[in-house]
Amino acid sequence: MRKIKKILLVLLVLIVVLAIGLCAYIFHLKPKYEGEVQLKNLEKETTVYFDDFGIPHIYADSEKDAMTALGYVHAEERLWQMELLRRIAPGRLSEIFGSVALKNDKFFAGIGIEEASAKAIAKLDKNSQSYKMTMAYLDGINQYLEEGTTPIEFTLVGVKKEKFTIKDVYNIFGYMSFSFAMAQKTDPLLTDIRNKYGDAYLKDLGINGEFNTTQLKSSKENLGEYTEIAKSVAALLDKSPIPPFIGSNSWVAGPHKTKSGKVIFANDPHIGFSQPGTWYEAHLVTPKFELYGCYLAGTPYPLLAHNRNYAYGLTMFENDDIDFYQEKNKAGDASQYQTPTGFSTYETRKKTIKVKDTSDVVMTIKSTRHGPIMNDVLEHLDKKNPITMSWTFTREPIQILDAVYGLSHAKNKEDFRNSVKLIAAPGLNVMYGDAKGNVAWWATGKLYKHNKGVNSFLILDGASGKDDIIEYLDFDKNPSSENPKWGYVYSANNQPEAVDGYLYPGYYLPEDRAKRISSLMDSKSDWDKEAISKMIYDNTSSTAPITVQNLIASLNSSTLSAEEKLALNILKTWQGTNNLEDAAPTIYNKWIYLYLKNCFEDEMGEDNFNLFLGTHIGKQVIARQIANESSVWWDNIKTKNVKETRSEIVSKSFHDAITSLQKQLGNQISDWKWGKVHTVEHEHPLGKVAALRGLFNVGPFASPGSNEVINNLFFGFNKEGKYHVKGGPSTRRIVDFSDIENSWSILPTGQSGNPFSKHYSDQAEMYNAGKFRKMKLNKEEIVRTSTKLVFKPEN
Repeated sequence: MRKIKKILLVLLVLIVVLAIGLCAYIFHLKPKYEGEVQLKNLEKETTVYFDDFGIPHIYADSEKDAMTALGYVHAEERLWQMELLRRIAPGRLSEIFGSVALKNDKFFAGIGIEEASAKAIAKLDKNSQSYKMTMAYLDGINQYLEEGTTPIEFTLVGVKKEKFTIKDVYNIFGYMSFSFAMAQKTDPLLTDIRNKYGDAYLKDLGINGEFNTTQLKSSKENLGEYTEIAKSVAALLDKSPIPPFIGSNSWVAGPHKTKSGKVIFANDPHIGFSQPGTWYEAHLVTPKFELYGCYLAGTPYPLLAHNRNYAYGLTMFENDDIDFYQEKNKAGDASQYQTPTGFSTYETRKKTIKVKDTSDVVMTIKSTRHGPIMNDVLEHLDKKNPITMSWTFTREPIQILDAVYGLSHAKNKEDFRNSVKLIAAPGLNVMYGDAKGNVAWWATGKLYKHNKGVNSFLILDGASGKDDIIEYLDFDKNPSSENPKWGYVYSANNQPEAVDGYLYPGYYLPEDRAKRISSLMDSKSDWDKEAISKMIYDNTSSTAPITVQNLIASLNSSTLSAEEKLALNILKTWQGTNNLEDAAPTIYNKWIYLYLKNCFEDEMGEDNFNLFLGTHIGKQVIARQIANESSVWWDNIKTKNVKETRSEIVSKSFHDAITSLQKQLGNQISDWKWGKVHTVEHEHPLGKVAALRGLFNVGPFASPGSNEVINNLFFGFNKEGKYHVKGGPSTRRIVDFSDIENSWSILPTGQSGNPFSKHYSDQAEMYNAGKFRKMKLNKEEIVRTSTKLVFKPEN
């Protein structure tokens, strides 16, 4: 008995020792929010106040010292996120994740972001402030890398620490730029549809190619091969450990639209959700400079920011800045390809991808005058039919560092506009408002034209030259608006008006959010911060009730069951809201999914149909198709000697929707609440491992909002009817120039990327409830409510 007691005592002691050791280790991993830290290359003592949500307010004697401190505290909270982001563009994820990331690495290594970055860096002015402040920021990161605590993710995955360089900054901006684009998902799919079924099928998708006077010839070769590009790239982005940028809302109310007579600025960029979230907030103050901004991990200047003089933010322009070209090899010589002036030799480069726990992979990548060959970087593409990708970001000079520095250091509206001009890619709508009463937006990007009759939504002819770019537009022709007479500017990724009679091609989103924003803004001229905060959390669709009316008008109501009639009555009285307790959006989205499936899947096939649902065109067509009774898509090509009608497809889809919801949620329609099926979980890359999910992931939560409402918590359709939110507002910001020290913000989860920090998820419930917190500028309030970390120059 004594022996057993001794064994139990020893086990108890071991458990206690392990528990103490674990607690000590966790405490050691927590971020340092108070005390003193010595930093090299610091000119004078710099103080950082961490407020009650972990936002650093950095007070320094010089901007250089502020940037060094920013780099340090940013790395302390987000080093793992920085590490992932810098590895994507050069194709270095396989070094830490193994062969599971190899497809991703081969693609990004092949499209040339790293090479384009190197060219841009070689041309930098090393004496410019943008360069010097970037190097100070990187110095802060690297000092934390050397002296700070190693993130738990580094330990679990086995990451070897490497110093950050300016090349990493450019590669991060490069990945961001690519994730904005939609052509890689859309153009190959549309080409495949055109080749299989003809131009009539494209016409009903809202593609403007049917108006071209010169019709593209249909080719029946390689059917299905083009969509391998779209499927492969879509899969890579969906599985990426860092989510893509999707869309956004922003509106800026001018003095004549607000109760105070001062500008109110609102912005909520839509980005795929992850943990940690996209933005790191920081407030910098020096004797000559002040800025409160939202920073991407590993980048020195904020893309969203404000101070006492002006505010800016962004939405995605959604312009077409990627073209795909079908090249033609020389007969008998695969080392050469046809050009308008004869044959040229492919340029080649080799890239080595290091893969964890296995041998390196050496890639040979060929390029033409248009760009890299996609067949070399994506699987399942026939090498005999090379397809190239021409992308503005890698084709034009990259001045992104000077651009974002200029945005954050502008002295006035014209100064700000001149910095916007420097961005060739990605296409953005840069939004602006200031304390003087100015409101504006400008579309960035080096825009261009093809010959009349060229449809850039399709794979183009690379050999003849007839589909090449013929003209680059001056920035003055980019869509823009400055101080319009109607008193406000807005953007919701919608199609801009024609410039010089030319509607610029792009992958614009449906009018839903734009229509709702403009109708609300037009409805009153006494906006204040509180009213704007309700608007930015608005869950109502202006277009969904109209779509419902069109669906009901096409429904054969004579065969409806009692349950179906009850569901229909709920839809008839629906005002388009997407609140947690609503049943109508549950019914609506199931009906929409099945109507699209029964309409398009027979022609596209299951894989391509699912791909189509993920494109902006797939979203655009929801309202358009139901209003088009004569569309060729209504007929099911798999039924012989029968031609289905709109009414038949819509009625079948409704019956199937109600049957499916009864199986999923029961017979009581009152139980079909939106919050049961529309949920959000912010997933960490390591949270995919079941044992680590509770530690790293945040959620799940029942979620209001929906696709294409202002509170755009978007999801993908699926047959299960469980709508897991993929992303949404990456922040909600409201800057009120009548009360600038009390402007508002909220993040989806929290400021910290450290799972042991109290600020890892302390904003999640507030975000889901539509609440806000202050973006503090008042020093007295900041000091009173914060912890204090002092950086001292190292002797």
